[in-house]
Amino acid sequence: MIRFETSLGDFTIELFEKEAPESVANFTRYIDDGFFDGTIFHRIVPGFVIQGGGFTEDMTQKKTKPPVKNEADNGLKNNRGTLSMARTNDINSATSQFFVNLKDNDFLDHSRGNFGYAVFAKVTEGMDVIDKIAAVETGRKRGFDDVPVEPVIMKSVRRVTA
Repeated sequence: MIRFETSLGDFTIELFEKEAPESVANFTRYIDDGFFDGTIFHRIVPGFVIQGGGFTEDMTQKKTKPPVKNEADNGLKNNRGTLSMARTNDINSATSQFFVNLKDNDFLDHSRGNFGYAVFAKVTEGMDVIDKIAAVETGRKRGFDDVPVEPVIMKSVRRVTA
């Protein structure tokens, strides 16, 4: 279990280690390094996703580890409350950024002709906090759209016992 302490409240996630071993190992390395502390949710799209894990408050991108293999073909679905690895158009480009699905986003799932986005965890407590983050006012900042006007900061991201 992983506990996120944010500027808008706390939430807990459960990792899908069996289904997404590389994604989980990658994510927990960032956690153990304290990488996420002080990063923000930099992309908020109501009714779609909240995304974070790569930028500081001033929209400076943090240096990451090498990308991991995309595990979107693991049978897990991008349903409301699941976390997936964010990536570019390069299928195997995921590093530290992730998103929380705000609704069932089946078009992000692995399917014929669409490799998809790897689900690696789900919110088990604090979905109300996720919805609170999703409701913040957004705008444009340093060339990025959908950025919260008031930063939503990940103060601490730590492993916890269930």
